[in-house]
Amino acid sequence: MKIFVVDKYAVITAVLILALVAAAVPVTHMALETSASQKPLPIYSVERPDKKISVTFDCAWGADDVDAIIAALKEHNCKATFFVLGSWAEKYPDAVKKLSDAGHEIAGHSYDHTYYTRLSPEEILSDMEKCDLAIEKAAGKRSDLFRVPAGDYNDSVINTVMGSGRFCIQWDADSLDYRDLSESEMEERIMSKVGGGSIILFHVGTKNTASALSPILTRLEKEGYGFCPVGELIYRDSYSIDHTGRQSALPRG
Repeated sequence: MKIFVVDKYAVITAVLILALVAAAVPVTHMALETSASQKPLPIYSVERPDKKISVTFDCAWGADDVDAIIAALKEHNCKATFFVLGSWAEKYPDAVKKLSDAGHEIAGHSYDHTYYTRLSPEEILSDMEKCDLAIEKAAGKRSDLFRVPAGDYNDSVINTVMGSGRFCIQWDADSLDYRDLSESEMEERIMSKVGGGSIILFHVGTKNTASALSPILTRLEKEGYGFCPVGELIYRDSYSIDHTGRQSALPRG
């Protein structure tokens, strides 16, 4: 009979390491980080075999340009994702319904743009639910996508959003339209940053976004890019996120 000698201190150390790894890297959506020490990150872009990209809008201000934005997107057969404040959905329910009826994806962006780094996990969960309820009332549907206010986050915020079953979405190509850039300035910014799997950021209720949209989409099409909502761009299980926030599918088998 063989006798195995177990070092109890080695066992205790191994158990502690496993516990720390489990606490640091929450298991959600069957995601695996590249390193146990890596900070939790939202999705900034997606590694894909094609040149699909997502056009996104944050909805927090006015809604006067919604019709023009819908028309420009339709012209290019572009289905976009709109990240909507709950308070915006309550103020402009007709605009939310128009966007949804046009086939665009409606997702949460907090209730009233409170910075989540100032809130507890319980307050964040409550705020996201309040936002989702307002969107559901206006659009008749919910989404598992979410964008934190102002893109402001820390480890606790990301763990709370992802732990709720939502995908936290950032961007890697910012139009800076909220600074009232001209159409040509926005176009050059986007084209200098975009790549396959990019997530582009615009805003509803800005000065030049609606008029700049069609020329930008035209140029993207000429460069061979195709459009799809964020929900179709990302991987929903068995993925990793690197230190830049780029999501990749894990090898099968």
